[in-house]
Amino acid sequence: MSISIVVDHVSFAWPDGTGVLDGLDAAFPAGRTGLIGLNGSGKSTLLKIVAGELVPRTGSVSVPGVVGHLPQNVVLGAGRTVSDLLEISRTRAALHAIERGDVAEEHFAAVGDDWDVEERALAELDRLGLAHLGLDRTVGTLSGGETVMVALAAQLLKRPDVLLLDEPTNNLDLDARQRLHAAVTAWPGVLLVVSHDRALLELVDQIAELRDGGVRVYGGNLTSYEEQVATEQESAERSVRAAEGEVRRQRRELVEARTRIDRGLRTGRKAFENKKVPKIVANTLKGKAQVSAGKQRTLHLEKLQEARERLTEAEQAVRDDAEIRIQLPGTEVPAGRTVLTLPLEPPRRTSGDTAEGDTEEGDTKSTRNVLETLVVRGPERIALLGPNGSGKTTLLKRIVEHGAHVPVRYLPQRLDLLDDTLSVVDNVRAVAPSASVNDVRARLARFLFRGERANQTVGTLSGGERFRATLAALLSAEPPPQLLLLDEPTNNLDLASVRRLAEALSAYQGALIVASHDLPFLETLGITRRLHQDRDEGLAES
Repeated sequence: MSISIVVDHVSFAWPDGTGVLDGLDAAFPAGRTGLIGLNGSGKSTLLKIVAGELVPRTGSVSVPGVVGHLPQNVVLGAGRTVSDLLEISRTRAALHAIERGDVAEEHFAAVGDDWDVEERALAELDRLGLAHLGLDRTVGTLSGGETVMVALAAQLLKRPDVLLLDEPTNNLDLDARQRLHAAVTAWPGVLLVVSHDRALLELVDQIAELRDGGVRVYGGNLTSYEEQVATEQESAERSVRAAEGEVRRQRRELVEARTRIDRGLRTGRKAFENKKVPKIVANTLKGKAQVSAGKQRTLHLEKLQEARERLTEAEQAVRDDAEIRIQLPGTEVPAGRTVLTLPLEPPRRTSGDTAEGDTEEGDTKSTRNVLETLVVRGPERIALLGPNGSGKTTLLKRIVEHGAHVPVRYLPQRLDLLDDTLSVVDNVRAVAPSASVNDVRARLARFLFRGERANQTVGTLSGGERFRATLAALLSAEPPPQLLLLDEPTNNLDLASVRRLAEALSAYQGALIVASHDLPFLETLGITRRLHQDRDEGLAES
């Protein structure tokens, strides 16, 4: 299989000295490659280096042809338009000027060969389910999912030879995910995608894992990768058990050898004391015995050390990935207690009207009960569903602005609650002023920010690390939240962290409202109610 992307001894560190990659060598084959790894391992940084957006401190990258890059966080701006996100505004302006009769040379230079850019842009938007947006729609009116899909359309318009996607399914509803999956399946060039979306990773030709400073490529999709890793881990665990047995055996033989040596020395001393042998003979025997004893001890100690080294090597082959451990003290809400009463805006249409494309995940509008007031009681666990642009994020923000009967905390999609110029420690101390520095550090250690990692500036964190830091700040805030609002919380998390987050939240004793398109994640939370937000009908439950 021919090699498409070659990374040669690449090192990278942020301006504050925080290292990310150190002498990385990697080769990504042709076809569709899923790049996975623990949060903070450098996946997003590597994609930016391949795209030429970051310059490595050492090493080089070889990439064939034109590169398109969809970053994890799309650069926004409420006043920008869809045309701006598609990066065609300059070309469109030149086209319109020419159509008005302005034949200035710079207009023709701006257009180049893109005389059909508007038609191609609209066709690309239509293919991704965004035909309703139009090119002049402002970014401020788009949902997070619509923004991601427009940014994807921008990259596809470039007709790149190599396409780099960083968590492309973040914020996408079920329909949008299916359209993105179709685009990935049909992609004819080289594709490198960072994702925690299992369905997307089942569509790739190979999995590349960034781990312990290196990249290893596994043939096949995510299921094949997991099967290969499981087989490797079974073998590694057997090797550990065998190495542990060898260490125990060598320890036992060392003790037995010392016992034999000590017994021999005692026998020699008694023979001399009892005058059974002359002194000169006894001294000679004693000297030989001591030399032999020394050799025996050295031999057995060396064997024991070799066994310990083999055990260490075997243990290193066993994966022991650190995962977040969340504690939520003081969050319990008694059953039946009302924690939120929120009057809702009247829907734009009556529940008897219908519109195509607004149903989701197999639900039908005829079974929904439209709400006039949102009431949340006790430790309810509510899933907030609905297509992109239906107003889920707006509803969560309204809850925060309106206020609840208990302390409420909100985790937004874009994780913009922290001060990028401050360290992780200082951000948490800002929301927990009564906690000591040692207490804050102990809390952060449960979110994998240990030692100097807790001093890292938030602006240098990866998407997954930023999520952990934001969650740590929310759950450490005073007073602790008894109503927790989460907006697409699995965005940017690695597969292990998604699993651990679900386990932690399943033990949360407060009220929980989660807006998410990640159905497997929602199924693990013990959801007690499902609410559906519709852009025309308002909020309803089935």
